[in-house]
Amino acid sequence: MLFKLSLSNIRKSLRDYAIYFFTLIIGVAIFYIFNAISGQTAMMKMSEAQYEIIQLLGTTISGMSVFIAGVLGFLIVYASRFLMKRRNKEFALYMMLGMGKRKISAILLIETVMIGIGSLVVGLLIGIGLSQLTSALVANLFEADMTSYRFTVSTEAIMKTIIYFAVMYAVVMVFNSFIVTKMKLIDLIQSGKKSEQIKLKNPVLCVVIFLLSAAALGFAYYKVGYNSTTVTRNGMITYIGIGIVSTFLIFWSVSGMLLRVMMSMKNIYHRGLNSFTFRQVSSKVNTMVFSMTVICLMLFLTICALASSFSVRNSMNQNLDTLCPVDYEVMFNCDNKVDKKYDSITELCSANNYEITEDFSKYTDFRTYGDSDFLFADAFGDKIDEVKAQYAFLNYEAPEQIVKLSDYNALMEVYGREKLSLNDDEFIVLCNYTSMKSLRDSTLRKGQEITIFGKKLKSRYDECQDGFIDISTEHINAGLFVVPDNAVDESCAVFEYFIGSYKSDDKKSAEENVKSKIQSAVDSAGEDTNIKLMGRTTKIEISESAVGLGAVVTFLGLYIGLVFLIACGAILALKELSESVDSIGRYEMLRKIGAEESDISKSLFCQTSIFFLLPMILAVFHSIFGMKYSVYFLQVFGTDNISSSITATSAIILLIYGGYFLVTYFCSKGIVKGKK
Repeated sequence: MLFKLSLSNIRKSLRDYAIYFFTLIIGVAIFYIFNAISGQTAMMKMSEAQYEIIQLLGTTISGMSVFIAGVLGFLIVYASRFLMKRRNKEFALYMMLGMGKRKISAILLIETVMIGIGSLVVGLLIGIGLSQLTSALVANLFEADMTSYRFTVSTEAIMKTIIYFAVMYAVVMVFNSFIVTKMKLIDLIQSGKKSEQIKLKNPVLCVVIFLLSAAALGFAYYKVGYNSTTVTRNGMITYIGIGIVSTFLIFWSVSGMLLRVMMSMKNIYHRGLNSFTFRQVSSKVNTMVFSMTVICLMLFLTICALASSFSVRNSMNQNLDTLCPVDYEVMFNCDNKVDKKYDSITELCSANNYEITEDFSKYTDFRTYGDSDFLFADAFGDKIDEVKAQYAFLNYEAPEQIVKLSDYNALMEVYGREKLSLNDDEFIVLCNYTSMKSLRDSTLRKGQEITIFGKKLKSRYDECQDGFIDISTEHINAGLFVVPDNAVDESCAVFEYFIGSYKSDDKKSAEENVKSKIQSAVDSAGEDTNIKLMGRTTKIEISESAVGLGAVVTFLGLYIGLVFLIACGAILALKELSESVDSIGRYEMLRKIGAEESDISKSLFCQTSIFFLLPMILAVFHSIFGMKYSVYFLQVFGTDNISSSITATSAIILLIYGGYFLVTYFCSKGIVKGKK
């Protein structure tokens, strides 16, 4: 009997359960999709490094899933509160007919289990289907071979999803049982008649708190947005704390100011149903100050996570073409204390049975230099104190990196980039690390002159030029001085480079061949040489690393962003629907006094819009300055594509958050019309 009653209740309340079902299904699907990534890619043909990155991605997502499960658990409990409140009269009827609280708890238990199993099954089916598309996305990111790939189901991901979901639902069942034991018949009967009183807060106090909170936020915005380089770890914790407290106080003060402000604007307040609309909105915001704060902060994190992850991914793809134009780079340390045995890497290899040039279609062999009297600190002149204040972690006693003009131009020929020209008394600073470039530019604009190896030189340009030596996917060149050949002391060589592109089209085989032969030549040369192997970098390794980092960041950003968006949209939707249920009597009264249905719909649309927009507006302000701080860290990847990343983020938010808004509006409209 209880089972039949529970089944009947679910059928009759499908409209009320719509958002609850929708949220649970999407949550389960997303949970499965991201936890199945490592299993879905097991059959793809990848390199060992790529497999390691996939495993790292899987491990990271598994760890993040604990946090995500907590968010979804909170969401389920919150949704259960709405559904319990929606059925107060039903529970009152059961109790009046003599049904005990244990049987009511049993009905709720059966309904909860049925809803949970239904949403779990549907969510898993959707997740399994969509995860195949995720596999294609991963294969595209890693350029993996999918010829042996087939439709797969990740048992591990299913088990994780079931276990986490079961734990969350067990908490919900306990919560529901606790609520039932506290029920009182009189409260259940009168729940629909109770009208929540709007407590008008002291308007002067609200204005003062609002202004103080806005000023505190402005201070935190300035520190993280325009003074990023001086922000310490403790400082960042302080500014985050200021942001959280100020956000709460802004919503608290707005909840007290909103109705007062609108009441003072009599022409607007008394037009149509505006007085009813703004009192409804004020009531909702009054009871949602803490929730609004949490939602606003979650939306802020969502925007920053999505925009940053897309930016990293897009920039690294582009950088691979522009900053890594050749296949191979090997670097040796020049030990000037040892008797000179080899003039170059090419000579070292040749003397030890390997003609390195035979494996390269284009290449160059050159050195960089350092003057012990021209240190990193010397390049900034009287601005050094300002630089040290912003970049306390840098080594200011290290010599600046110097390269001869002819060597740099030979490298540019290999890279396919524009060459430079200099007079005998000039130098050029190359830099692509944005924040360091701005500091160097401020010094160059003052007509900076330097002395290298006893020769005085002036800058050819009043700002740094774009350029680099090392192949990479990041803008990490913090400064490189290109000087005339005759200004360099050959005895002060610091590093020697060999950079080039393979002759063979089979890049992987060529790479292994070159690596082994150079290592063999180095071993044969022994330790007592004037140039010693420091390290090597290849385009294949850089590409795999870049793709791996981009994939990890992108998937984590999407995982967090999507779950947070769903949580925010669902919480607001459920609160709005709950308020609509409580306000059915008020809408009936509006109809009785002659309000048009179109005006009621307009009022409901306005209420829902304000309710959804309030946390989003403040979250957008937070995000503007949060992204300015993020750019400080993202500049090594390049931020040229930040606008496209923000566009993609906006599209996702519009789709999910906007979708919840529309569903909420139409469901609320259906609820208030239901008693017509």
